[in-house]
Amino acid sequence: MAALRSLIGAAVAALGSVLFIAWSRFFPVQRRRRRYLECSPATEQVKYLDRQILVLGLDGAGKSSIIHALSTDTTRSSSAPTHGFNSAQILHQGLRIELLEVGGSHNLRTYWKQYLKNAHIMVFVVDSTDSRRLHLARQELHQLLHEEPDLPLMVLANKQDRTTALCLPEIHSELSLHRITSEREVTLLGTSAISDGAAHSTRLQTVKTLLEERLQSLKGTAQNGSNHPQTTQCHTSLQRDG
Repeated sequence: MAALRSLIGAAVAALGSVLFIAWSRFFPVQRRRRRYLECSPATEQVKYLDRQILVLGLDGAGKSSIIHALSTDTTRSSSAPTHGFNSAQILHQGLRIELLEVGGSHNLRTYWKQYLKNAHIMVFVVDSTDSRRLHLARQELHQLLHEEPDLPLMVLANKQDRTTALCLPEIHSELSLHRITSEREVTLLGTSAISDGAAHSTRLQTVKTLLEERLQSLKGTAQNGSNHPQTTQCHTSLQRDG
């Protein structure tokens, strides 16, 4: 009987030791985990400022390919015509940037001006090889500029990879950009939406960076009830990167 009691006591002691070891190993981890959860800052939901880039131009200018390149950092060889609207989104340093394209066919051009009021920058795309319709592009562009005198403007002379493309000074003249005398920021760039870096083209990554920098500068600008910033003296810059 004494031996049995001794055996049971040893078993209980061994079991107690096992339980103590398990408890000492488990609960400190739980306590550390609890302290970590208590001390770690609550996950904050990012609050983005909404900005819109309105992309316009005649049909066939390459607007959809440019939006694709700006939003994905990749180029593609072709794109189906936009018969309505096309949009993409970029998140950049607290900004939620919407790239909104409205198709450039005759019927859709009548709706262009309705989208100007929500835009922070207008990107106007022209086909550098379509000299026959540059006068029409000029007419449409200046009507838009008349509607929104302060809206920053970036003109992309697209398809600079083609041998028949007009050079930037010719595009500048054909679009009568010298007539823009109001207080507006204007930039003219040569691009190629399918090669992103043809001999006389600005890389689309550079275009994207310029747009993001311009929108970042609006973050601290007082809007005074308007979507458009107050700009300094009008200047037109022709940029090439190749």
